[in-house]
Amino acid sequence: MFKKLPPSFRNFYAVTGFSFLVWMFFLDSNDFVSRFKLGAKLRDLNSEKEYYQAKIEEVEEDRKELMTNKELLEKFAREKYLMKKETEDIFIIQEAD
Repeated sequence: MFKKLPPSFRNFYAVTGFSFLVWMFFLDSNDFVSRFKLGAKLRDLNSEKEYYQAKIEEVEEDRKELMTNKELLEKFAREKYLMKKETEDIFIIQEAD
């Protein structure tokens, strides 16, 4: 039976090395396909992290401005939360799409 195989397949080290490569490339939990997918996911998460860090900085700057400027705080409360003084009326105008 082993006489019909080519000489490279009868070599113990060649068969063992080939089996190891097949195992590492396709069967292992850390195979190359999984590593590629995890690398892509890591890149996506890093870009999201940068986006959210920029947003956090932006919000912190806005908060700092709001806490130091009373007029800006009043404007923010009126626009975002529709707060008003007791003697005022609010009219909300929405544009049609």
